[in-house]
Amino acid sequence: MEKLKRRSTLKKLFTSIAGIAGIGVVANAKPEEALEKEVNNVTLDQDVPLFSGSTKLGNLVFVAGKGAHFDGDIKDHTDHVLKELQKELEKAGSSMDKVLKVNVYLHDLNDYKGMNEVYKGRFGNKPPVRTTVATYGGVPGDSLVEMDCIAYI
Repeated sequence: MEKLKRRSTLKKLFTSIAGIAGIGVVANAKPEEALEKEVNNVTLDQDVPLFSGSTKLGNLVFVAGKGAHFDGDIKDHTDHVLKELQKELEKAGSSMDKVLKVNVYLHDLNDYKGMNEVYKGRFGNKPPVRTTVATYGGVPGDSLVEMDCIAYI
């Protein structure tokens, strides 16, 4: 009996915390308030798009991974990738200053320092959160680095 009383008390506590945190708002959302997804498709000689270069949902922009597919070092590739991200963001109505999250995929973790030298300062004075990993088997297309990001409009 004591156990049931504790559970009931905990349930009431979590329910009130959820209400304060606004979790109930999501559960009570009406279907007609659903957000419309807008995509910028990339098609490679197919009738059906392979993937979207960017997707917008509400005030968020999700940019697909950008790589550098030419001869060069990590600094050349990083500069190119960041410029491609910037173009995609601007096309979607956002900017580098509005990026919230970046994923960086390196062909070789030894390129981390060189990538950082070019990356630093490219997102304004309030840089986004970032995850950097070295990929097993390399980045597709022989790029030394690939990056994707999430931004707001």
